[in-house]
Amino acid sequence: MNLTYIDWLIMAVYFTFVLGIGVALKRYMRTSHDFFLAGRSIPAWVCGLAFISANLGAQEVIGMGASGAKYGIATSHFYWIGAIPAMVFVGIFMMPFYYGSKARSVPEYLRMRFDEKTRAINAFSFAIMTVFSSGISMYAMALLIQTLGLFHGIIPDQYVFHVSIVLSAVIVLGYIFLGGLTSAIYNEVLQFFLIVAGFVPLVFIGLHNVGGWHGIQQRLPVAFTHSWRGMSHANTNPLGVEWFGLTMGLGFVLSFGYWCTDFLVVQRAMAADSEESARRVPLIAAIPKMFFPFLVILPGLIAVAAPAIANKVGPAVMSSSGAMTGVGAVDANVPASKGLIPVKTDPVSGHAVLDDKGNPVYNYDLAIPILLLHYFPTGILGLGLTALLASFMSGMAGNVTAFNTVWTYDIYQSYINKKATDAHYLWMGRMATIGGILLSIGAAYLATGFNNIMDALQLVFSFVNAPLFATFLLGMFWKKTTGHAAFIGLISGTVAALVHHGLTLPLDYSPGIHGAWIHLVHTYPSDMAQNFWTAIFAFGTNLFVTIAISLVTTPRPESELVGLVYSLTPKPAEHHLRWYQKPSTLAIAVLAMLVVLNLVFA
Repeated sequence: MNLTYIDWLIMAVYFTFVLGIGVALKRYMRTSHDFFLAGRSIPAWVCGLAFISANLGAQEVIGMGASGAKYGIATSHFYWIGAIPAMVFVGIFMMPFYYGSKARSVPEYLRMRFDEKTRAINAFSFAIMTVFSSGISMYAMALLIQTLGLFHGIIPDQYVFHVSIVLSAVIVLGYIFLGGLTSAIYNEVLQFFLIVAGFVPLVFIGLHNVGGWHGIQQRLPVAFTHSWRGMSHANTNPLGVEWFGLTMGLGFVLSFGYWCTDFLVVQRAMAADSEESARRVPLIAAIPKMFFPFLVILPGLIAVAAPAIANKVGPAVMSSSGAMTGVGAVDANVPASKGLIPVKTDPVSGHAVLDDKGNPVYNYDLAIPILLLHYFPTGILGLGLTALLASFMSGMAGNVTAFNTVWTYDIYQSYINKKATDAHYLWMGRMATIGGILLSIGAAYLATGFNNIMDALQLVFSFVNAPLFATFLLGMFWKKTTGHAAFIGLISGTVAALVHHGLTLPLDYSPGIHGAWIHLVHTYPSDMAQNFWTAIFAFGTNLFVTIAISLVTTPRPESELVGLVYSLTPKPAEHHLRWYQKPSTLAIAVLAMLVVLNLVFA
């Protein structure tokens, strides 16, 4: 690949601007409140864009593009039933709890509602999850740099992957270390506009070259171009899950578990300048969110529908036969690519990856990067690559800022050093930023075991967010839920997820990181189907255990639960707002648009 000075200049300006924001904001980071919560002074529209952009990292841009190529338009369920309803619920019901209680993090809310031990288990599990999520973004960025051959001829090919991981870590560390959450939020707003500017032309050019949506429908199976068709049975749709597993596993458990309890996104809304603004943040974010499938999923379908090519992009890699070949090339051991999607190669050794039956494992994570290289000319290519790099930075930074807050407030201050000065906690937050980046590097290498990073991410969510959502649901809407029940329920739900994963396996995989590490008793058609059912088992186990133990233990007095339980919390006043300013009006409009989109692509 030959990048011109214009492409390099665009990327250089972006990285300079990113680090410049951190430098400019460093002088405003006087207290830990400024560093971790941006002083709760950010306007609603800025928080709204940061809210969606924090979720618009590599997991979304690369992962959703990969899922579009692997599962088809059914991937839109991650938005239309797997995000928007939950975002509306957060804005209408949950932000008054988070913002009104003045909790500095989700684990701190759990301490206020339940007890210290419930907060502790969530703090540690969430810290682990953010490290894995950040590592996935880091892996995606390193994979992109390696695939593009940006360092080809400068660094030996076998070291490019490792150098790329370290480079991405240093850049994110720089601007988070200096500017904290404020720096992350303003960079996320910048990244949002970059991603839109880079991907809109990609979709138009790609659609033109494959004959539009009609051309995609002609080239791909029917199940790939209809979101609900074939959902009556797990074996009649690309996701490999029936309607109940989809709506319960994704639409309810994973969706509400992520948007309602993941401090990564909640933290952005909590930085708003008022409770009214905080309630509008997820509702504002929901509007562009529901249209993002056209920017990130549609390119995946375009990539798999395009005519197959060989030797198009990427540095030379070694096939399993020992021959040097280009990414996506054809030889006796590396079959032809699927559209523009190449066969997966090990990022370190360069060897082609085949499944247990000798069939190729396609690298769906490269769907969007290869589409950029295939269709974009000089200049626009630099913008597109910068948009991709921005998405990786966004994902990493979002997880690192959430990690350093939870580590400092919910682990370090609570259990290690309870009486330090605010300046010390500010210092610890910066040290936690360094620690989180280092741990993320290790997680990046674990992500190499998947050919779709969205599969890996949803697996992590099914272990952490799914059982946690049951705890939140009962804690907020059932005042008799007790701390002992919440604690035991969380542990039980997590154990249930581990057991289910250890007894099941997606089709065509060997026991190990994909499951069946205890014993194989059931096989799922896909990784995603396994993730959905893992989440269902985790949520259901926690729900029943928590209810059972709450019935035989003593709840807290109602006077201690005011502001923490829905029935005991004063409803937010809206009488002073015009009808179009009310969060409820915005919520109805969002849900109406959502219904229309589901009907059009059913």
